[in-house]
Order: sequence, then structure tokens, then C-alpha cells
Amino acid sequence: MKKFIFAVALSLFAFVSAPAFAKANCKAYPKSEWMSEADAKAKIEAQGYTISKFKVDGNCYEIYGRNKAGKKVEIYYDAKTLEPVKSEIEK
Repeated sequence: MKKFIFAVALSLFAFVSAPAFAKANCKAYPKSEWMSEADAKAKIEAQGYTISKFKVDGNCYEIYGRNKAGKKVEIYYDAKTLEPVKSEIEK
């Protein structure tokens, strides 16, 4: 029984300590320098994206949505410059 409990505890420790999926590494700026969320959304949509979810993730703006081709996208943007930092596109 002790071996079983040890194995379960070890498994839980490995799961909890496993590295999370890598997030985008956006430069930190004072919030007063960030582009407003409304302006960021408008600029992203003007590029042809449809936004289904927009959120702040650390120092980044993150969107979930679709590109011009209708494929699902997840994109992290620099909150000041709105330059894409990391993106994933449905294949």
C-alpha cells in the first residue's frame, strides 16, 4: 500500500511540476503606454481577423478567432506596438 501511495504522490508531483506550454514573452511596459483594448481590437479586425475572444495574458494581448481564410488562430501581441509575438494557426 505504501508503494502505491508513493507512486501516486510521485505521479502528482511530476504532473504539477511539468513545464506548462510556452507562453509568449512580451516586453513589459507601463500600462499607460499600452494601446487601448478598443484600438487594438479595431486594428486587428482591420487586418481581416474575426475575434471571438480578446484578453490580456501577462504583458500581451491575446486573441482567439479566425483569419481571412476562416482558419482558427491564437495570436499574442505586444500590448504597446501590437506587433505579433507568437501565433498558432489551425492547419
